[in-house]
Amino acid sequence: EEELPDGLDESWSQEEDEDSDSDASSVADVSSSGSVALVSRNCVECLAQPAEAQEKVLKPALVCSLFPNVPPTIYFSTRDERVEKLPWEQRKLLRWKMCTVTPNIVKQTVGRSHFRVSKKSNDWLGCWGHHMKSPSFRAIKEHQKLNHFPGSFQIGRKDRLWRNLLKMQARCGKKEFNFFPQSFILPQDIKLLRKAWEEGASRQKWIVKPPASARGIGIQVIHKWSQLPKRRPLLVQRYLHKPYLIGGKKFDLRIYVYVTCYDPLRVYLFTDGLVRFASCKYSSSMKSLSNKFVHLTNYSVNKKNTEYKSNSDQTACQGHKWALKALWSYLTQKGVNSEAIWEKIKDIVIKTIIASEPYVNSLVKMYVRQPYCCHELFGFDIMLDENLKPWILEVNISPSLHSNSPLDVSIKGQMIRDVLNLAGFVLPSTDSVVSRPQTRSGSTCSLGSAMKKPKPASEHFIAEKMKKAYYLTQKIPDQDFYSSVLDILTPDDVRILVETEDEYSRRGQFERVFPTHISMRYLRFFEQPRYFNILVTQWELKYYLNKHKGLELLKNWCVKGYHTGAGTDLAQ
Repeated sequence: EEELPDGLDESWSQEEDEDSDSDASSVADVSSSGSVALVSRNCVECLAQPAEAQEKVLKPALVCSLFPNVPPTIYFSTRDERVEKLPWEQRKLLRWKMCTVTPNIVKQTVGRSHFRVSKKSNDWLGCWGHHMKSPSFRAIKEHQKLNHFPGSFQIGRKDRLWRNLLKMQARCGKKEFNFFPQSFILPQDIKLLRKAWEEGASRQKWIVKPPASARGIGIQVIHKWSQLPKRRPLLVQRYLHKPYLIGGKKFDLRIYVYVTCYDPLRVYLFTDGLVRFASCKYSSSMKSLSNKFVHLTNYSVNKKNTEYKSNSDQTACQGHKWALKALWSYLTQKGVNSEAIWEKIKDIVIKTIIASEPYVNSLVKMYVRQPYCCHELFGFDIMLDENLKPWILEVNISPSLHSNSPLDVSIKGQMIRDVLNLAGFVLPSTDSVVSRPQTRSGSTCSLGSAMKKPKPASEHFIAEKMKKAYYLTQKIPDQDFYSSVLDILTPDDVRILVETEDEYSRRGQFERVFPTHISMRYLRFFEQPRYFNILVTQWELKYYLNKHKGLELLKNWCVKGYHTGAGTDLAQ
């Protein structure tokens, strides 16, 4: 197996949270039938297929678009389904690039869709690998997808996350950005930290974290200035000392957030997740601060405690790891409005992703050939305080997908299947897989050659540019002004709307949180306005109660409008 040149296997960070060597010990092999076969010391039992007696449902290999003249996407199945085989001419294009960090659950999901391990550097369609330096993204061909965006470490590194959230707070106000603890990055903020420390109460606690570590490594809770580690850089945060407790124990939530595109921004939340408990009862005593089993919720820390209890039941509120849906049921039974907490979490997620948006979009334009080439799954760690207010703790750009219990398999297996379906992998034409010089294009790949962008010289191209400029240069735009963006749609507009609607139809158990019919309120948080964000939020606002009408309008355009490239009046 050759490696992709320019850094696809360069290690930026390891999977956090659970043993990073678990997946490195798995073997990706090519079985006699040609699909990916898996062996893993940890996961053989968990990842076993359903019993032979249970008849598996046969699923088509390709998912048709909602719209005519738009290519289908590759279907990824659950463990109780089997996927039909494509004819060999198409099936031979199903190649997956394996890396040392490709999780077993990803290998198995792509194997069920008859992907084979790529033996070359340029013939693969998908890869689940390391993050890498931005210029390395240039090596990704137009028909390939990697599970990262350049610049996503702007929220994935602890120090960058807090720097960017503080910047948003300064620009947009504390009222909107009050969901993260007071934070200082050393050595730059040492004087500010000293001032806050001296102004604080005598029994205050601070949590100290290395900015780029994972799995709880190097984290400690302190209460004396003399305990501050000498090494730098360092992140120091005011400790959330009054967490909401269940059974006397502290816990946090792992929320899975999936971004398919940054322009327009499309963000999804998986409706299930994990609740991770500390394995010892919480204590606010200063003497307990050195006990990581009391103050840290990381699985990789707590599994070392002999008191740690695993949980194999997705619906049960037992042990030190629960399903997120089990927590919502538990809280609802206690009379808590869990839906209100979920809405606050969605708000935190959208604002945090927006904090990374200017960096990512700038680097995508600079280094990525097609928007199609990137997608990313984030792991947001959220804690609830005693008043059930959610606080963001950190964001992981390589959330652990190790599945060493039935609970993990059930949640992460469904999620990865839905991620890969949402990603919209398209079978390339055979000649595009053959290595050849390619130029960067702004069109969205999932619409393929069926709806090519008009040539730059054409009057339609000039009209599109003028329309975008018109909606981006208004001093004080209002809803009436913005709603007119749908009066006449350009080919570019339709391309984006078709892709957005098609993608939404493949969401599985993900919930789209941006764009929605209430997304207009978030546009003011973007450092600079984006035309396509205005377009998709107005589309949602107009058609969210009548999806059918919006889809019919787009279908009509796909049948007629793309042949002429003319702008189409869809206001009626």
